[in-house]
Amino acid sequence: MNNNPYNQYQRNKILTASQAELTLMLYEGAIKFGNIAIAAMRKEKKDIETAHNNIVKVQKIIEEFRCTLNWDYPIAQDFDNVYVYLLQRLLQANMAKDPDIMEEVVGHLRTMRDTWVEVMNKNKRGEV
Repeated sequence: MNNNPYNQYQRNKILTASQAELTLMLYEGAIKFGNIAIAAMRKEKKDIETAHNNIVKVQKIIEEFRCTLNWDYPIAQDFDNVYVYLLQRLLQANMAKDPDIMEEVVGHLRTMRDTWVEVMNKNKRGEV
């Protein structure tokens, strides 16, 4: 067991988070890993391994989003379509090591995260 206080804090944060907060953490993680991949691809000497590893992390998060869609609601199909599109773009970005494609993906993820935060805030205020 790791006694690092930061790691313990992070673990507790995850274990005590609501489903909405976990979703937000996933969005934040996907954005973070996407930004790391972009930076690795924009280096003068591209860091292919770092770019690849972080793009794969973003893909895994999006696949998790797809797995947790609630198909009882028709909007799930819309979200799935967006996730499939993002996965296709991530594959293209990874194959070409194209930071512009990654910028597009991260931009979509930021928009989705911001919308999620807005929904969470409205829910806290009882507006949803």
